[in-house]
Amino acid sequence: MKTIFFTTVFLRWLGVTSAGVPEKLGCANLPLSPKQRDLCRKKLFLLPSIQDGARLAIAECQNQFRHERWNCSTGQNPPVFGYESTSGTKETAFIYAVMAAGLVHAVTRTCSQDNMTECGCDSRLQGGGSAGEGWHWGGCSDHIQYGTWFSRRFIDNAVKNMSASRGEHTLSTMNQHNSEVGRQAIHRTMSTHCRCHGVSGSCAVKTCWKTMAPFERVGVYLKERYEHSVQVRDRSRRKMRRKDQRRLTVDKQQLLFFNKSPNYCLEDRRQGVVGTRDRRCNRTSSGPDGCNLLCCGRGYNTHLVRRVQRCECKFVWCCYVRCRRCESMNDMHTCK
Repeated sequence: MKTIFFTTVFLRWLGVTSAGVPEKLGCANLPLSPKQRDLCRKKLFLLPSIQDGARLAIAECQNQFRHERWNCSTGQNPPVFGYESTSGTKETAFIYAVMAAGLVHAVTRTCSQDNMTECGCDSRLQGGGSAGEGWHWGGCSDHIQYGTWFSRRFIDNAVKNMSASRGEHTLSTMNQHNSEVGRQAIHRTMSTHCRCHGVSGSCAVKTCWKTMAPFERVGVYLKERYEHSVQVRDRSRRKMRRKDQRRLTVDKQQLLFFNKSPNYCLEDRRQGVVGTRDRRCNRTSSGPDGCNLLCCGRGYNTHLVRRVQRCECKFVWCCYVRCRRCESMNDMHTCK
């Protein structure tokens, strides 16, 4: 299953390079599949974007789940996401979606900013618009079609499995589907920006262009898909109950998963679950970050934490700022 292979080996490489090893490894020395290595050689200028996309995805995954039992934790040893990379759970679905989206976002941003020979701005809309209403398409629209194409080529399987179109899924086709949901999230969160032209800011004419949303907004979109993800049957399993044989029509924008998630409350080294012990919680919150839910009913410890920070800062003529050092004592709650 090449999509699983990609996630495991590429994130392994990401962990290595982010630890300080020079990034002059070249495509031949990276742990990629033969087709990925060939694509890497052909698009060597995108190698930094590939790494940036993975880092962007990991950071946003951890941002979206920072208050929940599963906080998108990553390990020092490969694969970075551990058990969740192949567990077939809702969390697996989100990982594949956000990784694919991160790659589209990073590659597209590189193309738009650097205006390279092979990729650059999307000029197809330029010249259009409504002259009567005083606006036209112009500027530098983000060319997400190129980023989407590259993400598909780099991540997805080369061989299409048609069983998914008949309502049957394997882990490989499910990962492909979830990756595509991530790529489409970039399309669906794009926005139109305009710049006014005219005397004294009258905005008699506007130049408009399309741009990608900040990746945090993409993360919010995918988190909503995660909350409404759909469980499907695994075609590779031979033993299934009769009631599970029903065919399910799946929306292209829904994330899919096979297996129910563990509760993530207790450490399970076999499954790579770190548990919630010693996680910081909010005593007054009734949400997932509240001590009752996050600590799974085990209770919490309260610590008194001393905090020192600059305060009462004043500008002193000519050229510096003078501040006092203020100390405060605050309660911090951690799960038992």
